[in-house]
Amino acid sequence: MTAPPSVPPSDADEPSTLGRVWSVLGSVVAPATFVTAILFYFGYVSTRAQYLYFGVDVDLLGYGTQEFVMRSPQPLLVPMLAVLVAGAGLVLADAALRRRLAAAPDPAARRWTRGLALAGAGVLAAGVVLLLAYPVLGGWPYYPLVTPLVIGAGAAALAYGLTWARRRHGGARPPGPDPTRTAVLLLVVTVVAALFWATGTVAGWSGRGQAKELARDLAGLPAVVVDTPQRLEVGDPAVTEEELAAGEGEYRFRYRGLRLLVEGEGSLFLVPERWSPHGSTLVLPLDDVRVKLRFVNDPP
Repeated sequence: MTAPPSVPPSDADEPSTLGRVWSVLGSVVAPATFVTAILFYFGYVSTRAQYLYFGVDVDLLGYGTQEFVMRSPQPLLVPMLAVLVAGAGLVLADAALRRRLAAAPDPAARRWTRGLALAGAGVLAAGVVLLLAYPVLGGWPYYPLVTPLVIGAGAAALAYGLTWARRRHGGARPPGPDPTRTAVLLLVVTVVAALFWATGTVAGWSGRGQAKELARDLAGLPAVVVDTPQRLEVGDPAVTEEELAAGEGEYRFRYRGLRLLVEGEGSLFLVPERWSPHGSTLVLPLDDVRVKLRFVNDPP
């Protein structure tokens, strides 16, 4: 009785490209650690842009991983929704394309897959040109969003076209590593990196947008009264100075019209209650001042 002939493994039996990427990532870092790192990064980017609008470096605040992770959902919400909707659309488009190519004659399917790969290569080349043109186009406000989106779209289309061409028209494959599969894997990693870049840009814009929204109504921040032993050079008409009587001890000056922006490690970051183009953020050590938090002027 003869043994059945061996059948070479088909593409359907081989792991998908995304599966291979996830397998590599999973072998390097744990999924929970990977997700935490992503949330930390986008929370950091958004928070940094928000406080930098007021001239404060977020590294001065002493925030830990938990604080940045808790601040990440808002900047990630819009990009996450966009990726989910786009992913659903791509899955439906892929299913429709599979049915069409399965029913199409071989020459037509060959032309279509080659055309898709060439179009993807052209878009990817345009993205590389944008990347190299940073010294000229770097000042364009939408450059950090358009460039990664163009690179990601071109890499995705090229990877998709190469995958279909390999599946239907690969023919006999020489022994050893498959260069097409390696190229597709690298293109998928390029798409992930481009999405990471674009989402980081949106996170930065989100943080700056939150800062501008806050600056429109700084009176919504907690009101504080600050007593200091020495005069502060505030230089803002919204902040009033009062010289205290001798009975106040070491504190000689009282300042009103300040709002608490954020508290750092042993310091208060205060801003005037009205934004101005010449305004600044005061950094006061807690050990050197006396602070009172005022009630909201709204009788119960």
